[in-house]
Amino acid sequence: MPMTPSRKVTRGKHVSPDKLSLAKRLRREMTPAERRLWAALRRNAIDGFHFRRQQVIEGYVVDFYCAAAKLAIELDGGVHQEQWKYDQSRDKTIIRAGVRVLKIPNEGMIDVEAAVDYIREALRQKQPNP
Repeated sequence: MPMTPSRKVTRGKHVSPDKLSLAKRLRREMTPAERRLWAALRRNAIDGFHFRRQQVIEGYVVDFYCAAAKLAIELDGGVHQEQWKYDQSRDKTIIRAGVRVLKIPNEGMIDVEAAVDYIREALRQKQPNP
């Protein structure tokens, strides 16, 4: 029987203290690429959409999350090549919760303008993951 995604992805969900602590630490220790993208996302800068950083969803921490669009953004750098199985499991779980996962390659420093255009297009589409 297929799971129907909950309408509420983050509100009212129990988050383990370990995951909450990890998310807080990751917010303090953002990578340079995360900092650059956060500067473009914060304060509803993209068409009024509100993003949170280092959001816990279904036990996984995603880099950025927009609840209104149910869109998670992951910056994929070198560490993701080593943990691809973990990332694959995370993505499947998050998608089952009704959240789209948008991956942005992070080779060194991201092109913020191109990333914002990519995110803006994803926000307009509001379609589920393939």
